[in-house]
Amino acid sequence: MTGSFSNNATATAVEVADMSKSYGIFQALDRVNLKVLAGEKVAIIGSSGSGKTTLLRCIANLERPTSGNIKVNGQFIGDHTIEGRRVSMSDRDIAKVRTGIGMVFQRFNLFPHLTALQNIMLGPLKVLRQDKKDIEPFARQLLQKVGLPEKADAYPDHLSGGQQQRVAIARSLAMRPKLMLFDEATSALDPELVGEVLTVMRQLADEGMTMLIVTHEMSFAEEVADRIVVMDRGVIVDEGNPATIITPNCHPRTRALLRPNRERRARLEALK
Repeated sequence: MTGSFSNNATATAVEVADMSKSYGIFQALDRVNLKVLAGEKVAIIGSSGSGKTTLLRCIANLERPTSGNIKVNGQFIGDHTIEGRRVSMSDRDIAKVRTGIGMVFQRFNLFPHLTALQNIMLGPLKVLRQDKKDIEPFARQLLQKVGLPEKADAYPDHLSGGQQQRVAIARSLAMRPKLMLFDEATSALDPELVGEVLTVMRQLADEGMTMLIVTHEMSFAEEVADRIVVMDRGVIVDEGNPATIITPNCHPRTRALLRPNRERRARLEALK
């Protein structure tokens, strides 16, 4: 798996339409609309509690939206509204759509009793019903891809946090997803381990993988993303090209999140 991902850049990979999510009286998301093209890299930024993670979890149907529609790769996922009527999907149909989605969480969630190689192979074996002799060479290719070919037989407690997260990325890629969701994939890592995970994510971006990335790594977001989406209090308040999103008329939240990073970068450049 060393080549580029073959996505049709004119196709829509994700479409979120008037989607809301409530927990009791708390409105986590309020009529969110978002469209992501195949091959596009979209970074989602915002302060804690702004709805970023909830949005990703709804797209993967790990949370059930209160209202609105979500399509992934052209197919509805989860409950949706057609002609004013709320329609439910069966767990089996949801699972079919979900096979096209890979998700990497803050925590690595590796099975501690399985080796790195076994963790990567588990999804294709159990979900896709593939034969072990067919999936094992591919799983080893993925370990090579994330820079850990020598860790095939290592158990998670013998891996660093960065290594565990790279195995988690390889595990998601083993399902051959068309869409990758990253939910603060580096936030649980020690600072010195962040770079090795971002390197793998940057490689996937360069290869054309469709990616939705919730991150607090502002430099990475500006470098990798085709578009930055800014959330505040459950609403998308701003979005645009990373190079031009800060304007005199941009949302104050955008300015607060991105300007310090740019000012810091300018100071470092001045010192060179």
